[in-house]
Amino acid sequence: MAASPNGKWIYPLDEFYAQAGLSLPLVDLVRGDEVPEPYRSLLVHARDMTPTLENAYGGNIQLRVLQSGLAGQVLSREVVLAPEGSTKPVAFGVIKINLEYLPDAVRRLVLEGKRPLGAVLRGETIEHASHPDRYIRVAADPLILRALDLNSPCVLWGRRNVITDAAERTLAHVVEILPPSNGFAGVK
Repeated sequence: MAASPNGKWIYPLDEFYAQAGLSLPLVDLVRGDEVPEPYRSLLVHARDMTPTLENAYGGNIQLRVLQSGLAGQVLSREVVLAPEGSTKPVAFGVIKINLEYLPDAVRRLVLEGKRPLGAVLRGETIEHASHPDRYIRVAADPLILRALDLNSPCVLWGRRNVITDAAERTLAHVVEILPPSNGFAGVK
């Protein structure tokens, strides 16, 4: 694996690492058809990650915010997603959410940090679309290993996604990274 040249193609992951004073992990850009199963069925599509994981794991997905910050109208969060009633992470993500385009009630729910953005948008019937524009292979570093509760270095798969509203304004940029499949066979 080769280190990403400047990280900008992996925004907002690059900003989270820079703010933490860390070097980006080794990241390779891959085509969607190069992502192996079962990761391909979880990543290579134009759906939100939350309902995709809910379908795959058979229930609601809960949000655990590892860190967050607010700069003006942009909320930055480093998060882990896990099936409800479980502490075993099924995704690690970093997200930048543009609050200015959200109605006040939805903005409050997002700021509470209790549900993933996709679940809030769906629950509040906010029309939106996902536009994955990068697929990645990542050498898990200590930050990602800790977030996903993994013990040994491994190669992980992920994507960068841009979420837009009905007016095609950018609601969020997110990088989503999945843990090893551990026998998971894919989306049902």
